Amino acid sequence: MSASIRRALIRSAAVATLLATASLTAGCTQVLSAIEAQAAVERSPAPSSAGTGAPLESAFTDDGSVSLTSDVADDLEVRIDVWAADPKRTEEWTASADKAFGFAVNVYDYRVAEKSVLADKRRVYLSQVSITSTLSPDRSAGSFQLTVDPRTLVPADTLRSDRGLLLNSYQGGLLVPETIVSQLPAGTTGITLEFALTLSAEGAASDDDSFQQQTVYQTLPIRIFPDASDG
Repeated sequence: MSASIRRALIRSAAVATLLATASLTAGCTQVLSAIEAQAAVERSPAPSSAGTGAPLESAFTDDGSVSLTSDVADDLEVRIDVWAADPKRTEEWTASADKAFGFAVNVYDYRVAEKSVLADKRRVYLSQVSITSTLSPDRSAGSFQLTVDPRTLVPADTLRSDRGLLLNSYQGGLLVPETIVSQLPAGTTGITLEFALTLSAEGAASDDDSFQQQTVYQTLPIRIFPDASDG
């Protein structure tokens, strides 16, 4: 089987598993408590005039979920899977309503088989997750933001070190089942989430001296629909 086909199969299976098991994952209560404390979003007063502009192009809105992939080394991929949590129907994501998305961060080393032991894989640690937002159509800074050490979002026995949370352990990577984006200004047609992940990636398996730190960036545009009262 070619590497490209194997990657596609792994990605499809991983996304399906994440969506089916997010609500059953251990530590969800701890995750939600931490998110509520660190990702509080101000409710902005609605401006007097509505914005204008074409609808934001968004694969997330069209499909309800999306995978954002970044290569951190040759055949070493970090993936952010994001899905609509509440409401699940993205056409119900309006400016005035609360909107919740879930996300997960995982790593895949394609130099070795998926079920290889950790000693044969290049380890990747995650020390910080940062999400900021930009609103459309005027490209203004949004009030939603989140900056968190992922080690505070998982059970205490999850594998970690001073480099961060280990993403490719047998326990899996980081799972955040629900993060809330609260009320947006009237006239908002879209919100773009900007992810920044601070990582330490191993250059060679089982080589503590080969780690290098880097920051991975990804953007996620989400379309916002008019409120019923606007129609």
